[in-house]
This record gives sequence, C-alpha cells and structure tokens, in this order.
Amino acid sequence: MAVSEGLWVLWLLLASARSDGTGGGKARSCAEVRLVYSAAGFSLTGVPQAEISGEHLRICPQGYTCCTSEMEENFANSSKSEFEAKLKEASQSMQGIFASQHKNFDGYFQDLLNKSETSLHNSFPELYGDLYSQHGKEFRELYLELRQYYQGLSVNLEEVLHDFWMHLLERLFKILNPQYAITDEYLDCLAKLSEQLKPFGEVPRDLKLKATKALIAARSFVQGLGVGSEVVKRVSQVSLNQECTRAIMKLVYCPHCRGLANVKPCLNYCRNVMKGCLANQADLDTEWRNLIDSMLLVADKFEAPSNIETVMSTIHERISDAISTMQENKKVITNKVFQNCGNLKASTEVVAGEETRRRRMSNLEEKTTGQALEKLVANAKSNLKDIKDYWVVLPNMLCNEKVTAASTNEHKCWNGMSQGRYLPELMGDGLASQINNPEVDIDITKPDMAIRQQIMQLKIMTNRLRNAYNGNDVDYQDTSDDFSGSGSGGGCLDDMCGRKLEKSTVKKQSDTRTVAKKAGQGVPGASGAFQPSFYLLLLFLLLTVTSFTT
Repeated sequence: MAVSEGLWVLWLLLASARSDGTGGGKARSCAEVRLVYSAAGFSLTGVPQAEISGEHLRICPQGYTCCTSEMEENFANSSKSEFEAKLKEASQSMQGIFASQHKNFDGYFQDLLNKSETSLHNSFPELYGDLYSQHGKEFRELYLELRQYYQGLSVNLEEVLHDFWMHLLERLFKILNPQYAITDEYLDCLAKLSEQLKPFGEVPRDLKLKATKALIAARSFVQGLGVGSEVVKRVSQVSLNQECTRAIMKLVYCPHCRGLANVKPCLNYCRNVMKGCLANQADLDTEWRNLIDSMLLVADKFEAPSNIETVMSTIHERISDAISTMQENKKVITNKVFQNCGNLKASTEVVAGEETRRRRMSNLEEKTTGQALEKLVANAKSNLKDIKDYWVVLPNMLCNEKVTAASTNEHKCWNGMSQGRYLPELMGDGLASQINNPEVDIDITKPDMAIRQQIMQLKIMTNRLRNAYNGNDVDYQDTSDDFSGSGSGGGCLDDMCGRKLEKSTVKKQSDTRTVAKKAGQGVPGASGAFQPSFYLLLLFLLLTVTSFTT
C-alpha cells in the first residue's frame, strides 16, 4: 500500500511538472513549430521533433518547449526585423500621403504662376507696345522672384514688388513723355514723389498684401507637407532596442515555442508591448496634432475669396489696371512732377508717335472655376484629419495586423506565459506612462534624442504655419517668442505685419538686386532649410534637460 501511494505521488509530481496549462501529460509534437521555423528560412537541423525541457530559454517561459537556444535567438532576430519592417511599411504609407499631396499642391501653385506669366506675355505686346517690348525683362524677373519666394529662397517680396513698381514708373513716365529729355536725377525726384503721387492707384499696395499672404500660405502649406513626410521617415528609422526585441519575440514567437502555434496573443498584452516599444513615438502626438491643426487652418485660406488662385491668376490683370490708371491720369501726374521736380527740356531726338495703349484687358482668357483647388483642398483636409492621431493609434494598428485575439476570446489567448486571460492593466500613451509597463522595461528618464529632434522640427513648422495663417512671414519675426504664445499674431494689422525694411532711397537701379545677391546681402526671408534659431536650440536643450530630470 505504501508503495502504491508512493507511485501515485510520483505520478502526480511528474504530471504537474509536465503540465503547461493546456492539459495533457504526453510530450507534444513540434511539427507546427518546425513548419514556422522552416518558413522563416532556417534549417531544421537540431530542431526537436517533440517538446524538450526549456531551462536553456532566456526569453520564453522555461517550461517544456519546442525551441532550442539557437531557435530562440533566430526567432528574436526575425521578430525584430519583422517589426521594423511593419513600422517602415506604415511610415511609407504615411509618406505616400504626404508626397502625393505635396506633388499636387506644389504643381498647382507653380502652374498658377506659369499661366499668369504666359497670359501677361501673350497680351502685353499688343496692349502696351514699346513698354513691353523694351522692358519685357522686368516682367519676367518679377515672376522669377515670385517663384523663388514661393520656393523658400532668400527673397524679400516687399522689396521685389517695390523695385518692380519703381522701374515700371520710370519706364512708363518716359514713354508717356517722349518729347522730353529725362535725366537720371529727374527720375530720382520722380521716385521720391511716388508715395505722394500714387501713379498706379491702390494696385501696388493691394497686390503686395494679397500676393504676400497668398504666397506665404501656399509656401508654408507645401513646406508643412514636406516636414510631415520627413518626420515620419526619420522616426521610422529609429532602431528597436534590446528590451523591445525581447518583448516582441515573447509576444510573437514564444507561443510557437510553447506548442501553442494556433493561439493568438491577447489584445491588451499586445497593446502593452507596442505602447512600450513605441513610447517615444507616441510623444510626438501633441506636436503632430498641432501641426495638422495648423495645416487645416492654412488650408482654409485656399477657400477664402482672396485665395492664391484668385491672386496669382490675376497678377497680369492688376498690372494692366495699374498701367491704365497712370495712363488715364497722365496730365495730373505730369503736372505734379513738374511742380516738384521742375520743368523738362525738350528732347533733341526725333520722337516717334506715342506707343502706349489705353485699353484695359477684358476677356483675354477664361477664368478658372476654382473647382480644381476646391477638390485639392477637400482631399487634403480629409487625409490630414485621418492621420491626426497616427502616433497614438499606431500600437493598436500594429496589433490588429498581428491578428490578436478578439475581446470575446480573451480567456483563450496567449498572455505571455500560457494560454489564458491577460490580467495586467493597459498602459497609457507616451514615455512617462510606461514606468509600470509589465512587458517592456523602459528607462523613462532617457528619451530618444532622434525623436526629440523631430518634435522640435514639428514645433518650428507649426510656428511657421501659425504665422502664415495670420499673413506673417515667420522669418521676419523675432524668433525668441516663437513658442511663447498661441501664435495668434496679436492685433497685427494687414499692412503692419512683418519687419519693415528701412529704405534710404526709393530709387532703385536696375541691377540693385543682382549686386546685392553677389555681395551676399540677400534679406533672410523664407529660407527653404528649416534651421532653428539660437533661441529654438536653447529651448530644445531646456526641454531635453527637463525630460532627464523628470
């Protein structure tokens, strides 16, 4: 009897030691694991046919297992590469959205300028004769500067437009008064009277305000698309650390090693692993949302009455209106100039008949309906809204792609140790929320610096967009208070926003801009490179120190 009782106890101990929570004392076949392992490209040499003792395992639970140490290591490497591939796949999809929008908007804005310039070159020769034929270069340079400003080059748009109108005033005054010999000194006097005379009416001021606002909005929006794409790209290149490699291996392949190849991971278990491994990425969420919100606000500008389509497509018409205004007020303007600058002597040259035309442009081309821009804006808004919460939904998205167990099967899923319910609570989003993550050991005092740099890039671009929404060029602002407020622009008036450059003289020679550029004196406006100022770098360092200390 005692012997029988001893054998019974021994059998129970063996059965208990053999049990893995799924029942059965018979050693299970490793056929399914062998298929998975072979499909991953590994040799089946040394792979067990049936379960073996698992004391050698470093990541998976050390019960009976179908995995050797080599298999565990190979599975870990596979899980790392597969996870990083999933992240890149998701990022490529995001980059594709940004790239498509960037291409569409940039192409559309460039096309607006091209069509406007073409309309000018097609209509002005007939309308204005010598004024265009002798000075067509001035019109071409204007559009060249507008393109460069839109593209983010160092162009001071206010100065460009000022120079254009001054040159046009000089040329037109000469053509309207061909019987007089007009010296450079006399033209200097004429230029100084320009603000008082207003020879072109309100067109120069109106065009400056509307063109500047329209181009700033267009440029910042396209830049925002570029920054969004670049941030996603750089973040996707952040490598997986060792702790996350272990956690993902345990999530994905340890069930196979445990002989539970058909058991799916518990949903919250997967979420906790992903939230831990993507904690730094989730910290992008706040600034990412700010960027998207700011881009949506700027997109609203494209639907306003004075949007970029209206402004750009009518530049040539506004110039024509300005010329016609001066032609119609020729006598009044000439008399005022004579009163202030003195009478002119008659020219000794043979004067040809006046070549100027007094016809306004009308129905030179069909007006665009705006439907193309409306469609672009509607599509962009929809896409931007869809990706607004990208960084916080990414863990759940990856878990769904892993086909985790549904909520109704939570008691039959892989919980990291066996088949059963996952009990730990679900972690929050972001690095600070991972202090008690049961699945991934994370040092919350050491944020990923590469991702922190991208957070700073988002802040900078958001600031540009907020300024653009208010009609301000951020490069003319004091960047020391870039992030001190909401970016509302205060009570800035339309014609007072931005830094006004003092002009010692309003007379500009035709080669002023060329000389300035050669001398390296270009005004720092709208640079295409998103380089943070000294103050932004200082803010970045302070944020970093704060992250470490908290």
